[in-house]
Amino acid sequence: MIDNPNSFHLIQTCPGSQARAGELITPHGLVPTPVFLPVGSQGAIKTLTPEEVKDIGLVMVLANTYHLYLRPGIAVIEAMGGLHKFMGWDGPILTDSGGYQIFSLASLRQVSDEGVTFRSHIDGSQHLLTPELIIQFQEALGADIIMALDECPAHDDSLEKVQTAMTRTHQWAERCQKAQKRSDQALYAIVQGGTFPQLRCQSAEFLASLEFSGYAIGGLSLGEPKEVTLAMTEETVALLPENKPRYLMGIGSPEDIVEGIAQGIDMFDSALPTRIARNGALFTGQGRYNIRNSAYSQMEQPIDPDCDCYTCRTFSAAYLHHLFSCQELLGYRLATIHNLRFINNLMHRIRDAILNGAFDAFKKGFLAGYRTTDEDVRLNQKQKWLRSRNLSQ
Repeated sequence: MIDNPNSFHLIQTCPGSQARAGELITPHGLVPTPVFLPVGSQGAIKTLTPEEVKDIGLVMVLANTYHLYLRPGIAVIEAMGGLHKFMGWDGPILTDSGGYQIFSLASLRQVSDEGVTFRSHIDGSQHLLTPELIIQFQEALGADIIMALDECPAHDDSLEKVQTAMTRTHQWAERCQKAQKRSDQALYAIVQGGTFPQLRCQSAEFLASLEFSGYAIGGLSLGEPKEVTLAMTEETVALLPENKPRYLMGIGSPEDIVEGIAQGIDMFDSALPTRIARNGALFTGQGRYNIRNSAYSQMEQPIDPDCDCYTCRTFSAAYLHHLFSCQELLGYRLATIHNLRFINNLMHRIRDAILNGAFDAFKKGFLAGYRTTDEDVRLNQKQKWLRSRNLSQ
């Protein structure tokens, strides 16, 4: 394995809890953990400039190798000086390998031990991605943290299918490790195993033995109940190295972030905060509210009086309601700023609570006051989004 200048320093674990605070050291800056990464799959956080993302307080972003490979092309970005320069972001970047996006292509792809053959959702052209190519592409992009290629099974796949995908993920992880040439990028492996505890444990133990720079937990939040997601996370974290960062992929609801941190997770990413913002759903300390509702049409106060974001400091809920009613693009931007600031503030409050030995009290207080989305409604919304996403691709 290549020695890597990226490192993780564990500062403190909260007494009576698995919650922990640390620091990621990267070539483009220090990242306090726990940390949330906003998703900029195509090299941009939707509706925002890099400067606005910085003003919100976010220090690290995620981009997607699959999307950038198809448009504008890895060679184009490399010729422009790498992904940081191309997208105008001088902070740390994590690039996902695209395993989940390939999984979502459904009928457009074929998986073998060699790699994944798929047809582009853009123009139907055929492509082959292998573990070696995924590393080559991510090295050309120049991200601070890169991900191994994995096979992501559906949440309701059979034990046999999930086991096959897990074994292939392990083989691909070894090939990614051997293919890595750059010494300034941290390579993370992705634990798979579906909703089968024995497979999750097997995957975590195998990948931990390979001594990657960090470990992600993939293949969750794909339609399974939340209690299953939390149970699989708990099974996995217990077997991951304590001195390496732990990354729970695809989690972005405030209550899920709090629960994940309680289980020892350091990193999160999700398109949820920005996606629901564009649909008019805004986070508050009491839960999620829909600014499109007529109740906000004459509300002089901001949607969240306790929020210090630009949106809440400047505009009334009535104005936001008006923008969404008229489908004005500014509404989507203001809602996105608010949701990302809410999540960023939440991460800071959690970190402070951990450092002060008060995370358990914080968790109890937050979850007691936060109204979560009904589980049946949430699962229906998730399936609807997955179906619409697959159809669009």
